[in-house]
Amino acid sequence: MAYENILYEVKGPLGLITLNRPEKHNAVSLATLDELHDALGRAEMDDNVRVIGLTGAGKKSFASGSDLNEVEHRDIRKALEPIVQGFAERMERGDKPTIAAINGYCMGGGLELALGCDIRIGTTNSQYATPEGKLGIIPGGGATQRLPRIVGKAWGMEMLLMGETIDANRAYQIGLITRLVEPEELMPTLEKMSEHIAGFAPLVPQFMKSMVNYGLEAGQHSGLALEKFAQAALCETADKKEGLRAFLEKRPPNWSGR
Repeated sequence: MAYENILYEVKGPLGLITLNRPEKHNAVSLATLDELHDALGRAEMDDNVRVIGLTGAGKKSFASGSDLNEVEHRDIRKALEPIVQGFAERMERGDKPTIAAINGYCMGGGLELALGCDIRIGTTNSQYATPEGKLGIIPGGGATQRLPRIVGKAWGMEMLLMGETIDANRAYQIGLITRLVEPEELMPTLEKMSEHIAGFAPLVPQFMKSMVNYGLEAGQHSGLALEKFAQAALCETADKKEGLRAFLEKRPPNWSGR
């Protein structure tokens, strides 16, 4: 697929997807989503890609939201399709860790894309909101479910019901983003985090994601049982043996992915 609305590049272990409609504040159109799915598939299939990053082109926006020209004509049949929710779900459920690198506006459907990522990092210029209530609708890309789980019910309700913009400091304070950096440090930070995660045995991040996501849905006791089975499975891998040997021998591990 030739991309018109996004960019995709591999930088070391990082498969970087960039929303590339800066003149539209990187608004998420249906065509953009088709390209996002295609690029995500490429990253998922590439064994050299260990981390998938999502960011926005330009200095003003990560993504300002869904393309309102399309939302205006959306009927009930179209609204019931996964659309943004489907891509966020795919990012969340995929095997590879996902990181949203956010600069500027991160609103509505754009925020919902970021909420589907495992980690969100933002710049001091970043701003966040779920303004759908002002348009006579509610979020449909996952914000009513993911946002309260990430920032807690109180702040989730504050953001959803008020629809007001919060700044980067507030987003960092409530845990919406976990790292707050200057704009020029955003991409270097993303690349450094990707290199760090790539230093783990390949199966480890995949198992970590599964345990957290399925464990939260199952409840603590079921999640603890899942955790023990997952750890037991990893104890039988060649990488577990290599990791211990490398640590005791004070050398970098040579992971095989098995």
